[in-house]
Amino acid sequence: MKMNSINRTISKTSLTMLASAAFMFPMISWGAQNCDKPINDFDGLYCLTKVYLEADKELNNSYTKLNKVLNSTQKSKLKRGQLAWIRDRDERCSYHNDEGFFVNMNCATRTTTSRVNFLNDRVRECSAGSCRDSRLGE
Repeated sequence: MKMNSINRTISKTSLTMLASAAFMFPMISWGAQNCDKPINDFDGLYCLTKVYLEADKELNNSYTKLNKVLNSTQKSKLKRGQLAWIRDRDERCSYHNDEGFFVNMNCATRTTTSRVNFLNDRVRECSAGSCRDSRLGE
């Protein structure tokens, strides 16, 4: 008797979870396709975050690609430059107060995209044999 009760509970829980997932899928799909007209600030944040995450992925790829063509001294300069860039991005695009931590996603995306372009320029220079070490620390 007790086993049947447990099975019914599991079955009902599974059905509830499946129904919830089925309901949420169209909402997720809507958010993925309608960033042109978000219906509220949370949808807008979702869309901005997706773009930022893609820019951040490109940043990591560009940094890794550049790092592979550098010697150890150049890698050290690049790392210092990258850490300085992160501090600058954080100062310009985010802040803390008593209510929490806030990030301006447009600023973060714009700043990150600019850094991706900078790193890709360095990749081209260094791959062409004309790596300017002084630029790596920027």
